[in-house]
Amino acid sequence: MKILALETSSESASVALLDGERMHERSVAGSPGHSETILPEIVQLLKDAGLALGDVDAIAFGAGPGAFTGLRLACGVAQGLAMGAGKPVIPVGTLEALASLCGHDAIFVAADARMSEVYFAAYRRVDGALQECLAPACAVPASVHLPPDGTWFGFGSAFRAYEKTLVPALGERLTGFDAPTPQLAPAVARLAAGRFQRGEAIDPALAAPLYVRDKVAMTTAERLARGGKA
Repeated sequence: MKILALETSSESASVALLDGERMHERSVAGSPGHSETILPEIVQLLKDAGLALGDVDAIAFGAGPGAFTGLRLACGVAQGLAMGAGKPVIPVGTLEALASLCGHDAIFVAADARMSEVYFAAYRRVDGALQECLAPACAVPASVHLPPDGTWFGFGSAFRAYEKTLVPALGERLTGFDAPTPQLAPAVARLAAGRFQRGEAIDPALAAPLYVRDKVAMTTAERLARGGKA
């Protein structure tokens, strides 16, 4: 199985190619959308693997939540490549991809959403697979909450950006935390491979990003109210 994966909405944008057991990956420079660099990196990635686009089975992308511009870019590029090559696409949630990199079994992921907000979700690892326990959401750090039951390990960049507010808000059921900013395309590729095997790939025309908030910027008054700068 060969899965090409794109992820450009997190802090460390990347592309990856899963070829059987082998993983090829490349970082994607630039911001905020990496639009000038992602296609050359994909070309080089395929070249490194000795493959053509037509050799892949599906094209996966980090569907969000994440930076709006990056989400639209990854979705649009995945759709364009898939339509041109006659391949299906596989959307993969970025918070689920992040959770898959954590070694704990009860994982509360929290990523810096900018604008003094946090994207968060919770997953349990059962028989090696992640089960969603709390759907992706967005809130200010003081309003972020754990699922109603159990203890959880925190994982993600929000624990670095908002530690002083976020950790007390989550309380004693948070057993610890780590704040990595990994490249997520390899994790997207691995999760997509399982979905492809289960027949969950979709027509490129049906692909869409996952948005959990409807604003891309705040007014000056809103930024000041949250402790930001004018």
